[in-house]
Order: sequence, then C-alpha cells, then structure tokens
Amino acid sequence: MTHGALARGSEYNGRMHPRAGLLTVVLMTLAGTASADVLSLRAEGHGGGAGGLGVAGERKEAAFQNNARGGAYGALVGVEVLFVDVWVQHHQYNDGSLLGTWTQFMTGLDLDIPVGGGQPVAGSKDTSKKTPAKGYVELGVGFGFGVGTDRQVEPPLDNSEVNDKGFLVEGRFGAGAHLGRALSLGVSIPVTAGYYFMSDSGTANNTGTHYQAIEAALLVNLRLRIKVK
Repeated sequence: MTHGALARGSEYNGRMHPRAGLLTVVLMTLAGTASADVLSLRAEGHGGGAGGLGVAGERKEAAFQNNARGGAYGALVGVEVLFVDVWVQHHQYNDGSLLGTWTQFMTGLDLDIPVGGGQPVAGSKDTSKKTPAKGYVELGVGFGFGVGTDRQVEPPLDNSEVNDKGFLVEGRFGAGAHLGRALSLGVSIPVTAGYYFMSDSGTANNTGTHYQAIEAALLVNLRLRIKVK
C-alpha cells in the first residue's frame, strides 16, 4: 500500500460515518432525557385486544396464540431498579367466553422518556425548578418464562391447570399522559416471540410437542408508578 493510500485510509478512519453519527446523537439524546429511578414500584391495568400465530414447530397449528385471539385484559406488577425491571403479568383472552389465560415472569430493561413540561415554574424564585412532564414515551425489552391455560385459573396456579409453557422475549412501546404525580393513562404495544411446548402432551424433551409463536397486542394502559427512592 502506498503512502498516499495510507494517508487516505487514516483520513477516512478519523471521520465518523454520517449514519453512525446520527445514531450516536439519537442514543445520547434518549439516554439524557430518559428518567431512571433508583427504586420504583409499578402496577398496571390493561385492556384491549391481542392476537398471535404459531410460526414453526410440529405443533404450530395448535399453538396457544392461535386460539387466544380477541379481547385481552389483565394486570402487571413489578419493581424497577434504575433501568432494570422485574415484573409479573397476567392476561385473560375473551371473545364472549374465556379463551385462555397467560401468565409470564419477566426481567428486562426500560426507558421512560418524559414528554412536555420542563419549563420554568411561573412565580418561582428558584430558576432551576421546572414544570413536570405532561406525558411519557416508554421503550422496553424483556425476556422470561410464561404459562398458558385454556380455563380460568384457580389460585394458586397448579401445574395441572397449565396447557402450554415456554420461554419468550418481548419488545414494548408505550406512550401516555400523566394524570397526576404517580398515575398515567396511555397505550402499550407489546410484541412477543417465543419457544413453547405443550405440557399436557409429554415431556419437554419430546420435540413433537414444541412450537414457536409470535403475538402482538394493543392495550389501554392505566399505570401507577411510585418512586421509593
């Protein structure tokens, strides 16, 4: 390689590609504006619709997600430490009669980005005091384990009630408006993909009981978030 080629290579490596620069700015902006509590408690009520599809595996035609389509409602409780979430979520699916229930135990990362607000408080002598955010945008990702039933759960949940179980990943987008310091109303769009097996059709090692499926939901989200620290 000639000296001129080396010089051109060094000059190119010293410059940031425009797309890489734009991505860096976006990530820095999100990180700078996202709120992270040291410790907060979270409870949500959900209502809306959901649907899914078995996409692979010998039992994909009998996937839980194929049958659990229609109205969906349920609740979520969890705890957040900085950006890390741990939560339990239970949903019921109903098209006029109960189609099934799904309970999942998850952990993941969460960004809560404030929207609106941030203006100086009128009449305040403290110039650093700002008006609270009017709303939020939420981005999250998680992974965990879930179990499904084709009947109403009778607590405590017993393995004899479970028809499907498996491991899943979830991406989530949400946005909403604050109704108060701790209460918000918004929408949430979770999308999940997972590897599942039917617990009433043999052992987990029997691949004839396995399938892979995807699911998406559009949910109205009433959220209570309490900052502990």
